[in-house]
Amino acid sequence: MGLLTHYSELIEAGCDEAGRGCLAGPVVAAAVILKKDADYSELNDSKQLTEKKRMQLRELVMNDALAYGIGIVSAEEIDKINILNASFLAMHRALDELKLQPELLLIDGNRFNPYRNLKHVCVVGGDAKYQSIAAASILAKTTRDMMMEQFDLQYPVYNWKKNKGYPTQEHKRAIALHGTTPLHRMSFNMTIQTKIDFETI
Repeated sequence: MGLLTHYSELIEAGCDEAGRGCLAGPVVAAAVILKKDADYSELNDSKQLTEKKRMQLRELVMNDALAYGIGIVSAEEIDKINILNASFLAMHRALDELKLQPELLLIDGNRFNPYRNLKHVCVVGGDAKYQSIAAASILAKTTRDMMMEQFDLQYPVYNWKKNKGYPTQEHKRAIALHGTTPLHRMSFNMTIQTKIDFETI
């Protein structure tokens, strides 16, 4: 994973989010500044790693990164501002937590709301191209997964410990049978969709 040559001397923070496509739970983002002289060859898109490997790399990133931050936007906030703006807000909150001021932001995806007039570059598939974005991807996903496992203890019928709030058939069936919770994103119009899905099962 190489650096953008024009900005190779700048302090860069990679940013990514997790949970954007879920029916329940928050969207979680992370921002990570890695050491420039270190090789983190095991870092990759968090979705391509096993859960065990993600947790191992989570510890590596948290212990070895120059700085990291995590930002969380709740389902209630998502419903108020929509999921795209919530994803940007989560990244901004993650950047707010950094102990070191970055000079360049590497954003996974193709859109971003500017943050404090800092330079930013959007990179589609960035978590497979830049180690700092991959590190952010791992922190965001593991943090959110752990949150959903805790929420599962409150609402076990949805099996969030397994599906993490994503729109699996099992999750949709549970919504059709039991309704929604305060952690569900009502702006996704899931009630009608899950009723249709449930009737076709």
